[in-house]
Amino acid sequence: MQYTILCVGKIKERFYTDAIGEYRKRLSRYGKTEVIEVADEKTPDQASDALECQIRQKEAERLLRHIKDSMYVIALDLCGKEYDSVAFAGHLGDLMLRGNSHIVFVIGGSLGLHSSVLQRADERICFSKMTFPHQLMRVILLEQVYRANRIQRGEPYHK
Repeated sequence: MQYTILCVGKIKERFYTDAIGEYRKRLSRYGKTEVIEVADEKTPDQASDALECQIRQKEAERLLRHIKDSMYVIALDLCGKEYDSVAFAGHLGDLMLRGNSHIVFVIGGSLGLHSSVLQRADERICFSKMTFPHQLMRVILLEQVYRANRIQRGEPYHK
């Protein structure tokens, strides 16, 4: 199995990069995991709706360049489907059984994802109705993918 975390923006804080590195290391026993970062656009304070849409569109163009037709794309979106950890593990297992060997999770920038990315996505999921920094969302996502792999194999995990 191959997982790609495709996201907008660079992480500068070491505690985030350390956590991401740790979960990538843990996931390496289950398959390949990569993180691809694309440049974010600076958003001026009190940007108009039109400018925010242009910013999301520029970021979307960068994201979509990394997505191939053969990839199964899951967009992280507040309007997406919510899972508990066991159901998420089952869902990822089902995707693998259906022949989806490369799953791409897309995390938008501070303004979210442009409609073109959401339209390309095979599905949308939501981890919470709460708002998290997109840097922290990478850590949460990697932890849940790691947990899902442990659950799928019947390995112990914290409940």
